[in-house]
Amino acid sequence: MVKNSIITDHNALNPKMQKVRHQPADFLICYTMRILIYGYGNPGRQDDGIGARFTELIDQWSAKENMPHITTDCNYQLNIEDASVIADYDMVIFVDASVVEDIENFRMDTVKPDDASIEFTMHAVSVAYIVDLCNKIYNKTPKTYVLHIKAESFDFIEELTPVAKQNMLAAAEFLKRFLENIHETQKPRDRQ
Repeated sequence: MVKNSIITDHNALNPKMQKVRHQPADFLICYTMRILIYGYGNPGRQDDGIGARFTELIDQWSAKENMPHITTDCNYQLNIEDASVIADYDMVIFVDASVVEDIENFRMDTVKPDDASIEFTMHAVSVAYIVDLCNKIYNKTPKTYVLHIKAESFDFIEELTPVAKQNMLAAAEFLKRFLENIHETQKPRDRQ
């Protein structure tokens, strides 16, 4: 007797078929985590465009590395409708320009749902609020991070400052390694 096997009776569909005994690995459907990289900010305001430019880098990299489970998106700001967008993913990494002083180049933080982080006007919402809304409406809470990339200037120019560009490239290399590690842990293991 084979333990942990799956017996499939195809006779009901085709009488010529025999019962087939599969080992679990033979019947394995490889699950791939759906990941969204969501950049936000205004590309017309110099370093505030880091989010959009970052998603372009990741788009090119994921296509080259054949990682179709990674999707990118970007917008000028977060909106409550983004709760619907992130509901379709297992992991979401928001990317934004930052002027927080304790960030040297970039920092990635875990985000927990929080409904207290909303402005009165509803024109700008926090990542934590989007995740909370996703949980409340869709009963889904993707693993969520914010990748803060240190920015310097927010003038009305479409070009990043050299420092912001360097920080963005360093953050991109970090995120590529992070995503590659996730991808490696999802590959089916060889049977012993």
